[in-house]
Amino acid sequence: MYKTIIHKALLPALFLGATLQAQARTEEAVFAGGCFWCTESDFEKLDGVISAESGYTGGPEKNPTYRQVSSGRTRHIESVRVTYDPDKVSYETLLYTYWRSVDPTVANKQFCDSGPHYRTAIFYKGKEQEDAAKQSLKALQDSKRFPKIYTDLYALGDFWPAEEYHQDYYKKNPIRYNFYRSRCGRDNRLEQIWGKEAGTHKPTP
Repeated sequence: MYKTIIHKALLPALFLGATLQAQARTEEAVFAGGCFWCTESDFEKLDGVISAESGYTGGPEKNPTYRQVSSGRTRHIESVRVTYDPDKVSYETLLYTYWRSVDPTVANKQFCDSGPHYRTAIFYKGKEQEDAAKQSLKALQDSKRFPKIYTDLYALGDFWPAEEYHQDYYKKNPIRYNFYRSRCGRDNRLEQIWGKEAGTHKPTP
């Protein structure tokens, strides 16, 4: 009886310890790849990604709204905050996926969406992410694959989640989302510039 009571008393502590360990294994990364509906969708298909949240970052203004950002009244960029399990997917794999899900050859636009709030950017969090992001950019530049790359690297500042109706838009409104993505020519353009690597999550042999 005494042993049973002790064991039951320990269960909440053991459960809390396991929960904290699970939480400690998650990390975050922020990317801007044009329309955040599409960027969110691309990352959530990747094994090891727990969630992707649409939002705004890169500007000094507090609590920006979609109307403000989309009209150019702030300096924010449509971005996505990716929460992932580093035991299942590395930051380097996220970078590989990111590059092949965007068109880095254009400035201040992505596909059919124009404006500085649609530009491509990687927002690094800490020295490790900074080094990995710079290395991935340099590798792409050294490959001479593109004449010029317009994707910027920034230290991550405040990230403001977008309005609820933007979150998981591709799941909530699949018909509208697929029509938008197709009309915007995103996948066709990615295939033009990346070939069989377009949208891939790991190096293609």
